[in-house]
Amino acid sequence: MSESRAEIFVYGAGGHAKVVIDIIEKQSKYSIAYLFDDDIALKGKQIYGYSVAGDKSDLQEIYKTTGVSRGIVAIGNNLTRLKIAAWLEESGFSLINAVHPSSILGRGVIIGKGTVVMAGTVVNSDTSIGVNAIINTKASIDHDCVLGEGVHMAPGSTLCGEVKIGSCTFVGAGATVIPCCTIGSDVTVGAGAVIVRDVPNGVTVVGVPARIIEG
Repeated sequence: MSESRAEIFVYGAGGHAKVVIDIIEKQSKYSIAYLFDDDIALKGKQIYGYSVAGDKSDLQEIYKTTGVSRGIVAIGNNLTRLKIAAWLEESGFSLINAVHPSSILGRGVIIGKGTVVMAGTVVNSDTSIGVNAIINTKASIDHDCVLGEGVHMAPGSTLCGEVKIGSCTFVGAGATVIPCCTIGSDVTVGAGAVIVRDVPNGVTVVGVPARIIEG
């Protein structure tokens, strides 16, 4: 007899949600019972055979009748993802991780709840990843890095050893951060940029080597 899997929900019904659904299916740990999204116009939409059951109010009603209380936020925008995750926890729901089986996690790696780790990623020893982060396809994070909540490492981005990244920062596709740099919170690192020195909070950096540009 096959082992029953805990039922969960996925909050989000866009392209990022498709990837998260695929990861959860490949984990073979949970069974997706419902999809939800803030856009009520998506109610009834099908994604890979799963139907969008509604928005936050529908989630609360379904919880009362089914008891499904665990899920994950599958939304790419950092601020939106963190906002919904906070609402879920305040409302009594708990968050799971979605970690693709092809990802490689080193010894001592810590992954916060609500975080998605996608296919082909490498996270090396003693790295800590905060809650509700996204480590996207084939991102590489070396030893002893510390990533804050809601960080998004885009596909193919690279952190060398002992890098620190503040909350809600986006590291663009193919960007590289050399060892021991600190990047602040709410930073946008442009695609292909090379970070060679510390970056303050709330700025956008682009280029090789990376430089701050005006908003």
